[in-house]
Amino acid sequence: MLTALLGATGVLALLTLVPGPDMAIVTKRAVTRGRGDGLRTVTGIAVGLLIWGALTVAGLAALLAASAEVYLVVKLAGAAYLCWLGVRSLLRPGAEPVEPAEPARGRAAPGGGGAWRTGLVANVLNPKIAVFYTGLLPALAPPGVRPAVGMALLVLLHVVLTVVWLGTYVYVLSRAGRFFARPRVRRALDRVTGVVLIGFGVRVATS
Repeated sequence: MLTALLGATGVLALLTLVPGPDMAIVTKRAVTRGRGDGLRTVTGIAVGLLIWGALTVAGLAALLAASAEVYLVVKLAGAAYLCWLGVRSLLRPGAEPVEPAEPARGRAAPGGGGAWRTGLVANVLNPKIAVFYTGLLPALAPPGVRPAVGMALLVLLHVVLTVVWLGTYVYVLSRAGRFFARPRVRRALDRVTGVVLIGFGVRVATS
């Protein structure tokens, strides 16, 4: 069981490290709004993964993966959301003020709810997670335990790996805060992330 779990951890770690929409969204929020906003985005992403994990264990995600019509609706909604985020970045490059990495005591950082919601919606509207969980996780589940328990364990492991990786990424970005605070750099980064998000949206829609 331990060998199988270590092998599954390696596969999930490799998949977590592959750049995707989550990284683009986290980059955008962390650079323009600060470390706290980036971490709240990561939290929203983690909650989205937990929702898909719960649906997978309950068997509902398999129904989504098997229904072409429902899958298409969720896929197009997710693609539209990513494209909308990308277009907004392109139309307003550098428009969002850079917030301090640590808000003043007693004051909440602006835009916190938006960051959490952005990460959550981006994952909930990503049907590929349902396909990934229902298609790959059963093959990685450790033997000797009930399938539902094994799937739940792998989902939690994937969430932990995602939080650690993206949280570390946010910390690295925050260390370079002065560089990203330059107006020219912020505008260039907004344009790049905008193109990347639109590209991911088109890729999701056409895959």
